[in-house]
Amino acid sequence: MSLRTTFRKLGGLYYGWRMLAVGSLMRILGGGLHFYGFTVFFLPLSRDLGLTRASTSLVFSLARAEGAIEGPLAGYLIDRLGPRPIMLTALILSGLGYITLSQVNTYYTFLLVYLGIISLSFGAGFMHSPMSLANTWFIRRRSTAMGLISASIGLGGALITPLLAIVVHTWGWRTAAVAAGLSFLCVGIPLASTVRRSPESMGLLPDGDRPPTTSGANRHNVPSNPAREISTDSTLSIAMGTLAFWLIVFATMFRTAALSTMMVHFVPIMVWKGLSQQQAAFLLGIMGLLSFCSNLALGWLADSANKPRMMAWCTAIGAAGCFLLIYAQEEWLLWFFLPLFVVLESVFPITWATVGDIFGRSHFAKIRGTMSFFYMWGGVIGPVLAGRIYDQSQSYSSMLWILIGVLIGSALLYTLLAKPWAHSLAERRTLHLNLKS
Repeated sequence: MSLRTTFRKLGGLYYGWRMLAVGSLMRILGGGLHFYGFTVFFLPLSRDLGLTRASTSLVFSLARAEGAIEGPLAGYLIDRLGPRPIMLTALILSGLGYITLSQVNTYYTFLLVYLGIISLSFGAGFMHSPMSLANTWFIRRRSTAMGLISASIGLGGALITPLLAIVVHTWGWRTAAVAAGLSFLCVGIPLASTVRRSPESMGLLPDGDRPPTTSGANRHNVPSNPAREISTDSTLSIAMGTLAFWLIVFATMFRTAALSTMMVHFVPIMVWKGLSQQQAAFLLGIMGLLSFCSNLALGWLADSANKPRMMAWCTAIGAAGCFLLIYAQEEWLLWFFLPLFVVLESVFPITWATVGDIFGRSHFAKIRGTMSFFYMWGGVIGPVLAGRIYDQSQSYSSMLWILIGVLIGSALLYTLLAKPWAHSLAERRTLHLNLKS
């Protein structure tokens, strides 16, 4: 039996689920050590290097700007080369970068290492590539697949970030940085080496469907209209000509600004509310666990729901969480804030499933990467603005009111996306191609 046949037959499990497992484990590593992990490093690194909160936030924001600029190129390379080489590159740079980070002693070397090594390909390898895998290997279960990938970031925050916080508290942030780097190299590289580009590259079909046959027994395994799935693929230029593209971009930009600001300043905000750094790190881990559950549940529901309306409601709930945080004076109220705000992160898989539904599979990475070029600027501005506001007022209240307004704006844009005319150009193109075929 050939290796390809073995992959297909082993355990009777569709190989796409194995690709989701690899993508999820990559997100667990990246989420626990980097996405959630940055806020654990925030205060001790700032004190050690003598930085203000605005200065430390600026490094993270510049990293997001770097990811935004790289987005279109990353999408092009993923569509052209496949996700595996991009993942491997990101793992090597992240691993070596965190080890090097442990040796920095000045703000400028911190900037150089974080921007020039760690963040250089992080977005491409840990964010774009796993989501591209989900979109390539699944169509009918696209939201569920993307929900699983996105949920893994929260699982990383729940499982890995508290351990990282313990290492920081016990042995210092420099030792924790070395441990993070070794984890990327020793765990991540073997995982990424197993990635396969697409179901077609292994003689399979998306969702584990079987090729069409005349047998009635197998008819239920055939996609309802496989030709239409192919014909709905839009090029980047076609996608950018639709209102749906820009509604998604600006709604995501506002939401990303709020989410990034909260993630960078989470531990400082909780300290401002009266918790210790260790209590804040524990709360961050709980937030990651809630994010895992929320991503799975909402991703599954989105496969049979109106995705734009669901995104609008989730964003509005996140705004309510910020409102509660402003007036929370007791620790128990912070526990109510977590489930309200955590749904913001759960909008990500629904967003990308919506992009896949509207624009298809063939050019998904380029479309996603180009969208990120625009929407990531919200994540650039938000954390720096929050740091500057705190440095001047010693309070996060004004920043939280700004986040509420931003999230309400995002919810309104998602509501417009639910209108039939929002992506009518894409639908007209789909109809034209279907008639030609």
